[in-house]
Amino acid sequence: MTPVPPSVSSAPPRLVVAGLGGDSGKTMVSLALVQAARRAGLDVRPFKKGPDYIDPAWLAWAADRPARNLDTWLMGVDGARQAFGRAAAGADLAIVEGNRGLYDGVDAAGTHSTAELAKAIDAPVLLVINTRKVTRTVAAFVLGCQALDPGVRMAGVVLNQVHGSRHEAVMRDAITLTCGIPVVGVVPRIGGETPLPGRHLGLVTPAEHGGRDELAVSLAELVAPGLDLPAILALARAAGPFEWPSGPTREPADGAGLRVGYVSDAAFTFYYPENLEALTAAGAELVPVSSLEAAALPPALDALYIGGGFPETHAARLAANRALLADLRRRAGEGLPIYAECGGLMLLARSLRLGGRVHEMAGVLACDVELCAAPQGHGYAELTVDRPNAFFPAGLSIRGHEFHYSRLVAGKDLPDTACAVRRGVGVSAGRDAIVTANVWASYTHVHAQATPEWAEGLLGAARAYARRAAATTPFAGPRAGAIG
Repeated sequence: MTPVPPSVSSAPPRLVVAGLGGDSGKTMVSLALVQAARRAGLDVRPFKKGPDYIDPAWLAWAADRPARNLDTWLMGVDGARQAFGRAAAGADLAIVEGNRGLYDGVDAAGTHSTAELAKAIDAPVLLVINTRKVTRTVAAFVLGCQALDPGVRMAGVVLNQVHGSRHEAVMRDAITLTCGIPVVGVVPRIGGETPLPGRHLGLVTPAEHGGRDELAVSLAELVAPGLDLPAILALARAAGPFEWPSGPTREPADGAGLRVGYVSDAAFTFYYPENLEALTAAGAELVPVSSLEAAALPPALDALYIGGGFPETHAARLAANRALLADLRRRAGEGLPIYAECGGLMLLARSLRLGGRVHEMAGVLACDVELCAAPQGHGYAELTVDRPNAFFPAGLSIRGHEFHYSRLVAGKDLPDTACAVRRGVGVSAGRDAIVTANVWASYTHVHAQATPEWAEGLLGAARAYARRAAATTPFAGPRAGAIG
């Protein structure tokens, strides 16, 4: 008989904020709800369904604590349950912002949708509806969501883009009479420029948004007053106990004594907190580096991590920082392990082409990159490692995701790559992960909980580099004893 794994139980009040599709207003409502609950003195833990960096960054800003991603495709159902249970335990309120429409998943059955996540964590759903140019039809939207899967706990509705008291009254009555669930929020139409401006990959990131203080005021004055916080908290508190399997424990990677740099500034913000935490939990020291300000990489690094972001919006400044680009090229040539994702790949390329302009980049990779008007890769990705590299063993299957408007310039020879693409686009021709020396540059983003081999591989490459450096240096200083 297979032993049943031990489980852990908690009872965090919790809600999933969902919509009928994109632009429903669920991000704005989630942010206003987080801030209103914090003003009420509550300990709020934010989450985002699916692979995403920008919405979680805004949730983290509103909550003043990291926002966690929950994704059943990447992590598995038990993995998502474990991630939620661990991070939400003891909270006064856990808010999970959904993605896309409530029932939108990877197939017609809605597999891995927001609805499936809500069932996995046994959370009530707060449905946000954009009510422009509709009245009683909103009741049909709600009724359809209730009927499509009775296992989803539809708890309440927030009406967004409401045009006056009569508009509100008709919709409120229609939902109450037809659907039997309460309207717990009404957000009026907000004139002028949207408080949350967007661009090609979604919202502008908090690091690049110059009006965060004004946004906080707008959320507090224009959105929060329409949310019935006591009623919403009552829905969340009705969720009841939540139990999740503790799961197998995995020995942490050994990062003691290692220094890992990571590029962190307005151009590079796409880092899952779990990825950075996996490195520090293993004992590594994280060293932030600015690609826009630093003239060189910090000394005595054992590895460098370059996440994604928006290098295209900072291309001129990146290209002007010739000293750092030259140092990146030099350190890569010396064998420094460099792990780069998406925007990091763009930084390491020879050049980045935007319209008619060419911006010289680091030249670590033998390729050029161009920005396109439409997405070149968008969605889940699955890779199989099939060639030698410094980070992952051959045969490993890696699940991740990609969302990029850039691509390698056509007509050039494809650089050496380490992975076959089983799902997704990658860099070109069914391949991903450009490798040269101890450099890995891919369009696929990974999440450390979904791919625990990631931290192990990065720190293993760092450890090997540190040992080589110690062996070739007559006196390696106080860190030599920590290398082992």
